[in-house]
Amino acid sequence: MKSDTLKRLFRSIQQRPSPELLSVARGIVEDERRKGHLLLVMELEGLLHAAEAHPRSSERTRPTPGRTQSAVSQLTELPLSRRYQQPLLKEVPRPELRHHMILPGEVESRFARIEREYVSRDRLAEYGLTPRRKILLYGPPGCGKSMGAERLAWNIGLPFFKVQFDTLISSFLGESANNLRTLFEATQAQPCVLLLDECDFIAKSRTYGQDVGEMFRLVNMLLSLLEDYQAPGLLVATTNLEHALDKALFRRFDEVLSIPRPGQPEIDQLLRNTLGAMRISRGLNLGSFAKQLIDLSAAQVVKIAQDAAKLCILALDPELTTGHLQQAFQELSTIENE
Repeated sequence: MKSDTLKRLFRSIQQRPSPELLSVARGIVEDERRKGHLLLVMELEGLLHAAEAHPRSSERTRPTPGRTQSAVSQLTELPLSRRYQQPLLKEVPRPELRHHMILPGEVESRFARIEREYVSRDRLAEYGLTPRRKILLYGPPGCGKSMGAERLAWNIGLPFFKVQFDTLISSFLGESANNLRTLFEATQAQPCVLLLDECDFIAKSRTYGQDVGEMFRLVNMLLSLLEDYQAPGLLVATTNLEHALDKALFRRFDEVLSIPRPGQPEIDQLLRNTLGAMRISRGLNLGSFAKQLIDLSAAQVVKIAQDAAKLCILALDPELTTGHLQQAFQELSTIENE
């Protein structure tokens, strides 16, 4: 059976796991292990662990009045803010997770190590070791930090939740810290990937700026919660402003990973992936054009390719040419310089 088919099968088991299906799934994993398909085994084990941890359909808790329940997530109830009873987390459904990333080899290998450690956590535990659970991703805007968190959730088969900072932060004394504690406690029950996107919003240095009251307490609460974090899933924080973060925060993470701007090889691959559905002119050298995009973010490169494709389609041109890409590049440069 092809690996993609097996992974789809295991993801379907997550929705309605039963002892019989889980037993069959374990047999498949062992069969693939005997065949030497170790990378596939690690992915299937991650999906299997998520399925085993999922509440059985007959055992799911009925929603409590006033609570928000996710039909497919592994959190039976989304945590709510204390005062206004608004969800502190937002779930991103699995089909919407972005997971195709083009990264330099060293960065890709570190992502893969995080994934391997998680799916092999039972074997690590036999030796008194734990996988990396707390990940900090930093780098320029548009280079894939949030996508990196989604990619981790996709590859290890866990549901994905994003912190709602607009709900978390309250103008009332002490409520922001209480809300933060509430959402951390909620993720202790079931495995998931929890994203604190642009965490500098709450994790700025305690000597940064004018607010030395509520923000000071909130940073201290975050440091304490990270120190004690033992949830069965992963916590991923991202920031564009690593120099503004409290220095004590870095020591709380198991992995601190820089997501750089793409180099020429990554830009070339991003262009090819984005333009995969287009007919490319023989006179277009994507490798050469990629040199012009050095220092742009991955998001900017993708936008140029998408805009060039639109120009080609709307003009009814049979092939995408250098002219389409150059026009899209110039338009982006004009917008960026305004």
